[in-house]
Amino acid sequence: MESYSLSDFNQLVRQSLEQSLPDMYWIVAEINEISINKGHCFMELIEKDREGEQIIAKARANIWAYHFRMLHPYFKSMTGHELAAGLKVMVRVSASFHELYGFSLQISDINPSFTAGDLALQKQQILYQLETEGVIDMNRELEMAEVPLRIAVISSSSAAGYGDFSDQLRGNPAGYAFHPVLFPALMQGHEAEKSVTEALERIFDCRDDFDVVVIIRGGGSQSDLHCFNSYRIVSSIAQFPLPVITGIGHERDETIADRVAHTALKTPTATAEYLIDRVARFDGYLWELSQRLVSATETVLQPAVENLKEQTYRLRHVLQTAVHQQEKWLMEYSFRFNRAASDALSRKQTEQRQREAVLRSAVQNTLSVRKNVLPELEKRLNNAFRTRFNVEKMQIVRWEDKIHLLNPARLMERGYSLTLSGGRIVRSIDELAEGQSIETRFKDGSVESVVVRMVAEEK
Repeated sequence: MESYSLSDFNQLVRQSLEQSLPDMYWIVAEINEISINKGHCFMELIEKDREGEQIIAKARANIWAYHFRMLHPYFKSMTGHELAAGLKVMVRVSASFHELYGFSLQISDINPSFTAGDLALQKQQILYQLETEGVIDMNRELEMAEVPLRIAVISSSSAAGYGDFSDQLRGNPAGYAFHPVLFPALMQGHEAEKSVTEALERIFDCRDDFDVVVIIRGGGSQSDLHCFNSYRIVSSIAQFPLPVITGIGHERDETIADRVAHTALKTPTATAEYLIDRVARFDGYLWELSQRLVSATETVLQPAVENLKEQTYRLRHVLQTAVHQQEKWLMEYSFRFNRAASDALSRKQTEQRQREAVLRSAVQNTLSVRKNVLPELEKRLNNAFRTRFNVEKMQIVRWEDKIHLLNPARLMERGYSLTLSGGRIVRSIDELAEGQSIETRFKDGSVESVVVRMVAEEK
């Protein structure tokens, strides 16, 4: 039985392959893995079934350095993308088999137009699918908060764009208090699609805590932005219940994420400026409303103010007239009271003198009759007379004091007051009613007031 060593057999395979496939062939495949080492590019190419789920073919491929130096910049300039996993490419290959390294494809040329067309076709297909599902404009149609201060941010924590965004918000000239919360995510590479989608899911769980979602990253190549054309991310953005703002750092092409987001901006800094400007516009609107309110209030109140001034002037005049009249009445009342008191005192003094004269005459008559008989009685009568005289004198003094104390002016100096209603002295609570205007006079002026509540003393 004939047998081969492994190396001999592999050499036979290589020779057979070279004889069977001696030419160069254009093939279409998707880059599954890619790495660059010492100027050489190493790939794993795959083909998936029509549903895009199962891999039905796989092969290693190489672009040696002398080809890669020309193909890579050419591909990037034509497509705007780096060669990266997930891209479909049309490459010119030759089949190669090495006894040690096995089968591989040697790439000598690439058709960038195919990749550009495939990317454009993928974008169109995703846009068509979103439109068919009726979700393409859902996020754009959401109403954004007038003052979006609570911000959920999806970005890499170490990205310069995130730092620029945060610095711009913190340093806004008006000092608005923004509250950004970072939900870290990978923003490029194979894992970016899953990472960004999971960040959106975490925000969804606490969506009531935020006004808006911001997705930002720094600048990069078109291939770095490829994940923002994936159906999984853009579908999540389109159907998210909060307005989504994108600022993913590109100037040339619009990603599908930009298309379905509520607002698309070019850079993280521009996103921060947009939020600051939106709050500033609302702040300006409030200031304008306040000025209008002040102006309208002044217009409405001006006639009332003028009327109040006129009424105040009239009331002051009426009060001054009333006070003057009451002062005249009080002076007249005081004069009459003093005169009556003086007359009463004069009458008392006359009566006292008359009594004194009568008593003295009686005493003298009695003494003249009993002068020799009753000397002791004369002495006792004189003492009685002096005692009576002093009593009467003290009575007169008390009357004078009482009259003086009852003088209204004296009473008011001691803290008492007079209450008048309609110019008449109020002597009883029965003369008043709730809501009635009264005047209270003091020694140095008067006060107008209104009866609010009356409490009668229990009898």
